[in-house]
Amino acid sequence: MVQRSTSVRLLGGLLGLFLLMPVLMAPTPPSMCIPLRTINESLSHRRRYMKHNFPVNYTIRVHHEELFKLSNISKMKLQMGELDEIIFQRLWFLVNQGVLKKIIRVLPERHPSRPYTAELERRLKDTEGVFVQSHPAKVFQQELPDAIQDKWDCLTEVTHRVPETSWRFATPKSLLDNFCETMHCLFSDCFKATKSMDSFCRKGRKKALRAKS
Repeated sequence: MVQRSTSVRLLGGLLGLFLLMPVLMAPTPPSMCIPLRTINESLSHRRRYMKHNFPVNYTIRVHHEELFKLSNISKMKLQMGELDEIIFQRLWFLVNQGVLKKIIRVLPERHPSRPYTAELERRLKDTEGVFVQSHPAKVFQQELPDAIQDKWDCLTEVTHRVPETSWRFATPKSLLDNFCETMHCLFSDCFKATKSMDSFCRKGRKKALRAKS
């Protein structure tokens, strides 16, 4: 009887661990999902606010590191080996905070897209707060790989010190397209998987592989 009871408890423990594994192994903490989905809802209106409310072919100047596409992330992974996803998630927050600040900077006070962009910036900051609280402090104390640190430093440089060759021009909508697409791939646990998005995330890796070869 004792042996049977022990076996039942062991089986129950293993079953419980099995049920918990998806949560324990998930790279995106569950607490992140609600704020990320809120950002996603805001980004669903980006065409209206970032295209229709701007002149045709209007562009803004951004650092080349702020053209943060899935293919760029995949290239970094290939060049530096397998890195923790959290490193790219941290970079995602930093890049898109800079992007939103630059968009706000070019908008007059009464521009119809200014409140939308300011609200999106606030939501991103709030989400970053949840992101930091969802991970142990030691995660953010680890040294970054040199190549990632260089990108980090470039994005936090004083503007007038950035060489002209480091600037690019991009439309506000294309920047928010990158914002949205990389969010879905870097925090995929929080979004319902679709064939089109899965294909898109895989496509970015294939592009990087082709470029490397």
